[in-house]
Amino acid sequence: MKSLFTILGLTLSLGACAPMALFASSNGRYRSRLGVQVASDRVNTLCLSPDLRLAIWEFEGHFGKKIVMNSGFRDPFYNASVGGARNSYHTKCMAADFFIPGVPKDELVAFARSLPNVGGLGCYWGQRYIHIDVRRRPPGYRQPVMWKC
Repeated sequence: MKSLFTILGLTLSLGACAPMALFASSNGRYRSRLGVQVASDRVNTLCLSPDLRLAIWEFEGHFGKKIVMNSGFRDPFYNASVGGARNSYHTKCMAADFFIPGVPKDELVAFARSLPNVGGLGCYWGQRYIHIDVRRRPPGYRQPVMWKC
């Protein structure tokens, strides 16, 4: 009987640790790659840092929908071919460009600004996706380093 209660207790404890992202609804229009929906076959989700995955889960849990990644890890050659910065956090497995279908970009930006693990935040004119990275914030910064948002 004692072992039954132990198993039940462990199950409930571990269940409480499941991120809300597990309950986010997915969109059948996009392919799933390693647990992340992607906008195209060129998106590499193999190398995403644990901090970046946590940030993605926070977005999915908050909005109740899966993100759709437009850009994840980029090798240096691909990064250069798409005009990425030389020291891009995409090449360090620490950045993602994404959107959430049905969620306005300004709501994504506002939520990103509230997350302590988001160190960089960017927007691109005419695009529905945002850029987040999990760099360390400079001393004294209480919000992410931002550009074009």
